[in-house]
Parts: sequence; structure tokens; C-alpha cells
Amino acid sequence: MEPSLPYFNPFSQDPKDIQKAIGQLLVVGFQGSDEHPPEAIQDALAEGKIGGVILFRRNVATLEQVLRLNGAIHDAARDAIAPPFVSLDQEGGRVVRLRDPLTPIPPMRAVGQTQNTSLCAQVSEVIATEVAACGFNLNFAPVIDVDTNPDNPIIGDRAFSNVPHEVSRMAGAFLVGHWTAGVIPCGKHFPGHGDTDTDSHLELPVLNHAPERLEDVELEPFRKMIEADISMLMTAHIMVPALDTVHPATLSHAVMTRLLRQELGYKGVVITDDLEMKAVSETYSVEEMVELGLRAGIDIFLICHTQEKWEKAWAHLLKLSENERDRTRIFESANRVMRLKNEMLSSWARPWRPNAAMLDEIGSQKHLEIMRHVPSLHVGKDPTEAN
Repeated sequence: MEPSLPYFNPFSQDPKDIQKAIGQLLVVGFQGSDEHPPEAIQDALAEGKIGGVILFRRNVATLEQVLRLNGAIHDAARDAIAPPFVSLDQEGGRVVRLRDPLTPIPPMRAVGQTQNTSLCAQVSEVIATEVAACGFNLNFAPVIDVDTNPDNPIIGDRAFSNVPHEVSRMAGAFLVGHWTAGVIPCGKHFPGHGDTDTDSHLELPVLNHAPERLEDVELEPFRKMIEADISMLMTAHIMVPALDTVHPATLSHAVMTRLLRQELGYKGVVITDDLEMKAVSETYSVEEMVELGLRAGIDIFLICHTQEKWEKAWAHLLKLSENERDRTRIFESANRVMRLKNEMLSSWARPWRPNAAMLDEIGSQKHLEIMRHVPSLHVGKDPTEAN
């Protein structure tokens, strides 16, 4: 049995403990497709100032380059309190960060149309097996939004269905495939981005539905995923006036604590969508976002582009830790993260190294054959590439 990672003493006032706990609350992105992350990222991983990274298409040149980059990321954190999240959005269809030679993945709408949960689990396992071979241990998928608005510019065929029950069935099967392959799945975007008509990368969408409608449609798949013990959920940067007329969902105590934690009983990790998206960044500073988010119930802040912003977030969380209530919240979230890393990452070698047998699975005939059972749909422009 692998030794367990240490948890934080929630009553500690040791500056080193506080700083390491704050680090677990940050997952960040960077520019460039080199074979090593920027020096600031390497230093932050080594010092425990960040708990993980996210890669985008801008970070990817070739399979060999990604293997070396991820090896360097894992290596930088080899002496940190916990292994890093090495994450990406590998949903399928339009939203994939890794392409050839990986197995082409159809949109989840095409998978949903099969109504075959066994096939969905197999597709999910293919995705997770191949990204794990590349050194990723966290995938921001599946999309659990219900695609009820044909004019939605951001969800569309990323969703399994426009029927809540079908989204629940297929998303549940998707979780199984990732868990089987040892990769953390993260469901998104709570409390539901499917019926909006604007893109939160560009502006703040508003979801004007009554609580009864939210219960029956938007929240139903999330309720089912919580019952299935989904490991992580990502927030939506949307306004839901029926829940909170002041703050968007990501920064709302009414949404993240009262609804998600208390009413729905969610005990897993909550991560924000990118805090640099205009839906929130045009109204709030990064300091305001981490302060409101921490107090709302957020566990991890995702900052996908700018070093200055994640450094400001870290510094402000450190300042907030001087307050006992905020310090308690920091330790609470850090321990949720540590629990997840204990559950899902303890079997990963530390530091990670590519495995020849796993690499042989990439683009294999077995994986291609699974995809042949999914009807093809047109793959359009990636609406998330602004990230």
C-alpha cells in the first residue's frame, strides 16, 4: 500500500503549513510549448506555492514534447507535500487539447445519441487511458450541462443531451471510465451553463429561470453525479438571479455553500472555471475573486494565463489567512484537495515517468474500434480555446 499524504492540522498557525495549504488551492496555466515549464512554475511547484497546472493547445507541439513537459512538471513537484494536478480539457469533439497520434474522440453529443452507457464508459476509459499515458491525472470532463438552448454559443454538442435524465445516465457512465483508468474526472459547469445564450469567456451570461425549473433541468444531472460521488465539480461563471442577485455563481455563497454543499450534500472538491474569463475578470480583481470565492466555498482557483495574477491570488490568500475564519476555510479546502489526491493519485509514481506499455495504447486498434461504434458528428470550432 502506498503511504498516505499528510493532512493539514486545521488549527495550525505555522506559516509553512499555511503557505503549503494555500498552494493546494491554486491550479495555473502558462504560455509556451517548450519541454520544461517556465522557471516560475517550476519554482512554485517545488515550493508548494501551487497545487497543479493546466495545459492548453498552446502548450502542445508533439507527443514527445508533451511527455517531456509533463515529466518536468511532475519532477519539479517531487518533494512537494503532494503530487501536482496535471490537468487538461480532453472532452472530445471540438474541445480536445491533444490530437494526433491520440485516438480521435467524437463529441459527447454523438456518444449521448447512442444511449449506450457501456459504450460511453468505454469511450471515457479510452480518453483517460491515453491522457494518463501522457502524464495527465485530472481531466476537466464530462460536461454535465443540459443543452436546452440551440443558440448557446459555448455548450452545444459538448453536452450529452438536451434531456436531463439522459445527461445523468451518460455522465455517470463517463465517470466509471475515468475512474477505471485512474484519472480524476471533473464535471462542469455547476449550476448549469446549458440554457445560456452568451459565452462566459466574453461576457457574463444570465440564467433567468425559476427555482422549480432549475431543480428539474439544470440541477438534476448534478444531483445524480453527487449521488455517484463525483470527485470534482467546476463552477460556471453565470448569474442566476433566482439563487443570487448580487454575485455570479462562482463567487456566490448562496450557490456554492447553501445550494451545493448544504442542500445537495456535495463533499468533493469545487474548482472555479478560469478566473481570467471576462464574465468575472471585467468586474472583479483577482484579489476580490479569491476572497469572495474562498468565503463562498470554493476549494481551488483556476488561473489559466497570467503569472502576475496567480501570484497576486497566492499573496492575497496569504493575507486572508491572518483572519482565523479565512484561515479555517483555507485548511478546510486544502484538506479536501489532499483527500482527493490520496484517493486518486497515490498509485501514480512520484515523480511520474512515461510507461512504454501505456504509450502503446495511444491510437491503438482497440481504441479506434471503440470509436467506430459512435456515429460521426461534425466537429466545429473549439469555443473554449480562448482559455
